[in-house]
Amino acid sequence: MVLLVIPVYNEGGMLPRVLAGVRAVWPGRVLVVDDGSTDATPEIARGEGALLLKHRRNRGYGAALRSGLAWAEKMGYEWAITMDADGQHEPAFLPRFLARIRAGAADIISGSRYLDPRLSQGPRPQDRLWVNRAVTALLREVTGYPLTDSFCGFKAYRLAALSRLELSEDGYAFPVELWIKAARAGLSVEEIPVPLIYYDFDKGVGRCPAQERLAVYLEAAARALRWTSSS
Repeated sequence: MVLLVIPVYNEGGMLPRVLAGVRAVWPGRVLVVDDGSTDATPEIARGEGALLLKHRRNRGYGAALRSGLAWAEKMGYEWAITMDADGQHEPAFLPRFLARIRAGAADIISGSRYLDPRLSQGPRPQDRLWVNRAVTALLREVTGYPLTDSFCGFKAYRLAALSRLELSEDGYAFPVELWIKAARAGLSVEEIPVPLIYYDFDKGVGRCPAQERLAVYLEAAARALRWTSSS
């Protein structure tokens, strides 16, 4: 069984369109993890027929993902696919993740926005590009994974494998911790191409200056490396 998990925070304007696109291609259940939204996001999720898991306060992107993935495992799902609700993950690519799951692919199937430039839709923020490249280069070195995109949230997780990791990052540095601890646990990884889409350069992590984001990622990497060396 596969559950689609969508973490959200104040995405009431975009969520109906995203869920409509999901319904067109997705045969299973959808869990919306509301991370303390102050708009109508929870009501919209329920009205669109999604399951809803709600944080009372805003805890962060990583916390929302961890809540959704833990709920999926508790309910007996074998896999979870995660995608964002800001319109930057194209629902039409969900069947590609399902195909790789059915093929018995890796423990983590991760979307990469850089594997196929022909899929790119519009410009990319240059500050995000160079930060992504810098952190990806670091992660390639410390994990041995041939990653091309560290931060794409469009992923599929084998939940039994993921449960072996002690993930704790609440914020947007969650992927850094994930890759380092996954490598330490010996999880297998595969990337598949997905479109590069940006609608709002100043939303989410884009609100933080590039140097600040890089510092957050490096601090998360240091914490994860300390954990792997002591465990």
